[in-house]
Amino acid sequence: MCGIVGYIGKRDVAPLLLEGLQRLEYRGYDSAGIVVTSPKTPGLKMVKAKGRVRDLEAKVPARFKGTTGIAHTRWATHGAPSDVNAHPHMSADSKVAVVHNGIIDNAADLRRKLEADGVEFLSETDTEVLVHLIARSTAEKLEDKVRETLRVVEGTYGIAVMHADFSDRIVVARNGSPVVLGIGEKEMFVASDIAALVAHTRQIVTLDDGEMATLKADDFRTYTTEGTRTSAEPTTVEWEAASYDMGGHDTYMHKEIHEQADAVDRVLRGRIDDRFSTVHLGGLNLDAREARQIRRVKILGCGTSYHAGMIGAQMIEELARIPADAEPASEFRYRNPVVDPDTLYIAVSQSGETYDVLAAVQELKRKGARVLGVVNVVGSAIAREADGGIYVHAGPEVCVVSTKCFTNTTVAFALLALHLGRTRDLSVRDGKRIIEGLRRLPEQITEILKQEEEIKQLAETYADARSMLFIGRVRGYPVAREASLKLKEVSYIHAEAYPASELKHGPLALIEPALPTVAIVPDDDLLEKNRAALEEIKAREGKILAVAHQHQEKADQTILVPKNEDELDPILMGIPLQLLAYHTAKALGRDIDKPRNLAKSVTVE
Repeated sequence: MCGIVGYIGKRDVAPLLLEGLQRLEYRGYDSAGIVVTSPKTPGLKMVKAKGRVRDLEAKVPARFKGTTGIAHTRWATHGAPSDVNAHPHMSADSKVAVVHNGIIDNAADLRRKLEADGVEFLSETDTEVLVHLIARSTAEKLEDKVRETLRVVEGTYGIAVMHADFSDRIVVARNGSPVVLGIGEKEMFVASDIAALVAHTRQIVTLDDGEMATLKADDFRTYTTEGTRTSAEPTTVEWEAASYDMGGHDTYMHKEIHEQADAVDRVLRGRIDDRFSTVHLGGLNLDAREARQIRRVKILGCGTSYHAGMIGAQMIEELARIPADAEPASEFRYRNPVVDPDTLYIAVSQSGETYDVLAAVQELKRKGARVLGVVNVVGSAIAREADGGIYVHAGPEVCVVSTKCFTNTTVAFALLALHLGRTRDLSVRDGKRIIEGLRRLPEQITEILKQEEEIKQLAETYADARSMLFIGRVRGYPVAREASLKLKEVSYIHAEAYPASELKHGPLALIEPALPTVAIVPDDDLLEKNRAALEEIKAREGKILAVAHQHQEKADQTILVPKNEDELDPILMGIPLQLLAYHTAKALGRDIDKPRNLAKSVTVE
């Protein structure tokens, strides 16, 4: 959520910051703003606007020059979207400007104290508290002013601070919300996401929680909020600026759906071991003896990552015969769970920064658990906190709703399940069977995507539905969950998913001609059970769209999906339903890449 971009150097800063904000639009936001300064023209100049970055750009005057600046896209938490509530926030004397991602938990108490001291607040935001605290600090250095402020602040933050009296620097800090430094030639960048940096530098430093940094044009230094210097070595990111281009597609969602065959090939590349019918996952930091000692697997994620974890848990149980389940990280962290030393915990997050997942990881680590991360972004907070893990190598995913990263995450879980299975009782024959299935996936994904025109026509027939039901049994149920989420995220049509076996226990009361049902019907040992569910729906005049390996007589329409191994079928069966959600949203004229009220990287509770 929200986006931060900052620059200090010799270039004209406003165009750089506006370009950076445009690259962060996918994160979700409702207003934007920019502050600039220059040694030649002292003082801070600010422009803010409710709406899109283009609305901000239209308000920036022609003579808005500077060589240092910070900018922000805001996703409203405290206070409605407005020009006043937009970031940056500035002190009354126009000397201090702050942009902030996160939530200050004790903002109300701090605000009351400041107001009692005569401070007048202009906005409803929690962030404005930071501005006034920094402005009122008597410390001589900007770093000390910020540090003094952070000592009394409770909550999460990624902040960037400018001060008119210290125009040669930007001070940044992180606690629970990502802050990334970009290292250039006699210029420095800061952002909340590397997407804003890769057009200018691929040398980055990612701050840890409790860490601060001072950026000057020709130097940077990092240190803790207590003032102790830290050693931060830049790393090279693998993604390039071209990875964030739309590539001839109408939307990023469409582009990313069509990138899935190549993305799956990347997550498999270099990891398959044909000699022993297994896979190499060196980043796990888990040897065979430790793998055999695992008695249970608990997978934690939110939203799409949780659904990928549900598929992963089933594959781990089937192939490795280890009890496994998935749970929303947002619930897990609040229920005081029993942490078992024989349980392997797996944290799943596309961004690697999802706050609920990160907080769960930190609590598990505090209690001595072994935690693996399954993430897409190299060097992200969860990747650094975890004991080991798997990068899913989906490449940058810009659309708010996840498609290719979901698919790559499920493939990563298949690799993990195979690895754990082969350290236990999974036979060479079954290992070889799964490997052959994995290798077929890219070609089969391409085959599915060739049906896009037919799926588009189906989507247009369902676009007037007010609600849709998604059903699946065992392997099909997580697919139904994810497909239901995709439809409501991007089209705003109400949808819910149920296990097909639960129809008789309540949902059958909803069945009528106006409620379409999407049924996941794999050709496995539950095929006849699933067909019986279709019979129940048809007997009540329900309309049915089946996703299946063979034509379903009781369905009004069937989307055919190529057959793989039973354990891997869920990876493929969700892909046509991504297209269904996409084309339904398109028929309804939705803002597909930026659905209302949603953000890509959820870094607040």
